[in-house]
Formats: sequence, structure tokens, C-alpha cells
Amino acid sequence: MNAKECIMGRRSIRSFTDAPVSHELISEIVETASYAPSWKHTQIVRYIAVEGDLKGQVAKCTSAYPHNGEIIASAPMVVAVTIIKGRSGYERDGSFSTHRGDGWQMYDAGVASEAFCLAAYEKGLGTVIMGIFDDEKVAELLNVPAERDVIALIPIGYPAEEPTAPRRKPVEELLTFQ
Repeated sequence: MNAKECIMGRRSIRSFTDAPVSHELISEIVETASYAPSWKHTQIVRYIAVEGDLKGQVAKCTSAYPHNGEIIASAPMVVAVTIIKGRSGYERDGSFSTHRGDGWQMYDAGVASEAFCLAAYEKGLGTVIMGIFDDEKVAELLNVPAERDVIALIPIGYPAEEPTAPRRKPVEELLTFQ
């Protein structure tokens, strides 16, 4: 599979088989995702793979959008994407490097999350990136250190569905030359 096939073929998967995902496979995916670029190579993203009863507790932290909880419950594993605060977008003296302030940490988390999802897809796994959940409650459940934030949840498993690609905007709407 080349990069174009991987990018164009990956879909958000919201229904999974019961087949477990091995820890070795998750480790391979994280190793691949570790090559995602980051602000000044700060590599602030950390992953927490959650299974079993604890995964069920995480699923209950989605009351603002209950369907997310159902998706997490159907997956054999959910991966919490966390970031180390205060590094991306900062200079060594603690000042911001640009007017975007700490917005770069979300950029880094997004790039790393997509790299994770593409690496998972290449291995035959499905994923969906979720942002609607009680991040403070999830952090408490997972004992996330105070210097980190939970940014996203990614249910992962073998797909039980093959969604089609949604319509894309034409290139003429997305691109301008000057």
C-alpha cells in the first residue's frame, strides 16, 4: 500500500469485531506514529492503551455524546492520546514562539493521531478519533500525570464495517495559487 492508497482508503470506523488487538501490534503502530513531525522535535504525544473494565469506565465518560461511549464499548481497545503541556510552541525560557501560543500542542497531537490511525489502517485495523468526552474524568481514571492533558480517544480494532468515503470538496475549492 502506498501513501496515497493509505490516506484515501482509511475511514473512521465505528463498529469493530470482537477480535483482540495484540500489544505487540499496538507497539508497532506507536513506533511508526513516533515519526510524525512535532514542534521543534519536542515529541510531546504519549499514548495510553486501555482494555477491559477500565475501557468500559472510559466509555462512560462520553455523556455529552453517548454514541461515542457505544463505539468505545464495541472496540477491543481504546487509546488515549495525551500531550506533555508547556513544550510545543514555547521557547526554553517559557515564552511563546509565535502568536499562536500553545496552539501548536494541539497541532502536534493531531498530526500524531493521524499518523497513528494511518499506521493502524496499514496493519488492517480501524480507528476513529474522538474529541467529545470528559477529559478531566478520563485523566483521573487513567492516572494521567498533571503535566499532561488527554487530547483525544481513539477506539481501535478490526473493522466490522466498510464505510464509503464521504464526498470531498473539489481541488478548485481547496487550493489557490498566487
